[in-house]
Amino acid sequence: MHTRRNFLATLGVAALGMASRDAAAESEILSPRRKLKRIGLQLYTVRGLMKADLPGTLAKVAAIGYKEVEFHDYFGRTPGQIRELLRRNGLDSPSTHLPFESLENGRWQKNLDDAKAVGHKWVVIPSTPEERRRTLDDWKRNAALFNRAAAQARSAGLRFAYHNHDVELRKVGDTRPLDVLLAGTDPSLVDFEMDLYWVVFGGGNPLDFINRYPKRFPLLHVKDSAGPPDNRMVDVGKGKIDFRSIFAQSDKAGVKHYCVEYDDPPDPIAAIRSSYNYLHTLTF
Repeated sequence: MHTRRNFLATLGVAALGMASRDAAAESEILSPRRKLKRIGLQLYTVRGLMKADLPGTLAKVAAIGYKEVEFHDYFGRTPGQIRELLRRNGLDSPSTHLPFESLENGRWQKNLDDAKAVGHKWVVIPSTPEERRRTLDDWKRNAALFNRAAAQARSAGLRFAYHNHDVELRKVGDTRPLDVLLAGTDPSLVDFEMDLYWVVFGGGNPLDFINRYPKRFPLLHVKDSAGPPDNRMVDVGKGKIDFRSIFAQSDKAGVKHYCVEYDDPPDPIAAIRSSYNYLHTLTF
């Protein structure tokens, strides 16, 4: 009897284990792990190389495996020349950064025309001048300016987005400027490019913004931090930011493009290769 009881107990445990594995397998089928299909690079990361040899740098970026790039400067090339270089290297460029000043100096329409000619879909303002961000009223005026500029962009067949740094996370009184911008801009006109590093550096949580403002973040800057105390930037995947948890909420956030960035890497090509290799194998 003792042997029989042991046998039946063992059989029961085995059956339970099989059921658990079956349930796990079924769960995996119903909710399979996802991977990034297209990984992008903000070319600011390799700006020194771009200035010296733009065609050669784009070729190196493409050879690593990147399928998308985000511009911040054409380095004297025409929109037509940029478009041809992208075609030659099998690259798309969903977005470009444009200076805040162009919203008010009469160059906005020309920049929109150039962006359209290259093939961009988003025009992104990467930051706000210090004198335009001192009070909450300043941020409210910025939101109104973004709405007007975004309406003009939409008329040109483009989307408008704003990219944060940490200053938008630093409270003015009891309010974070990024909340002012998100609440004060028209979701049908204005998108946001969330820089994950700067949100974390500023004391915020990317998931908090995604939960509070769903579908507002079609563009992500994927940038990593070594964490406190110095919070230095590192290759993506070598720091503390939990990209898996953030990417798992991509549908809720409305993310369409994931763009690696590293402001001042010691070796730009090594950094973008390491970051690509990590993201290429990441499941979420």
